[in-house]
Amino acid sequence: MTDEEKDSTILLEFSMSPLTEGESVSKYVARSLDIIDESGLPYRLNPMGTVIEGSWDEVMGVVKACWERMSDDCDRISTVMKIDYRKGKTGRLSSKMESVEKKVGRTLKK
Repeated sequence: MTDEEKDSTILLEFSMSPLTEGESVSKYVARSLDIIDESGLPYRLNPMGTVIEGSWDEVMGVVKACWERMSDDCDRISTVMKIDYRKGKTGRLSSKMESVEKKVGRTLKK
């Protein structure tokens, strides 16, 4: 692995929900957020999921930990993931938003 690849990060957006636990699943989402927060990786929660920034192994490790915790007491789990890799770039969780705000000339709602 080159130094540039070592310095590159993945942006991974995911949502994970149990399908067998009724309409309100916020307690399961909260457990996943504990895992994400304790990972120490930069992240942003949004109404439809969470974006995590880190190496491939780091972000996949967090998703796996969330799945393992949810599978302890949920019989069916839906997971949606979207991954963005850009070689040689880090700090993209905030820089992507800053770039768009610069182009529109104002701060956008977050």
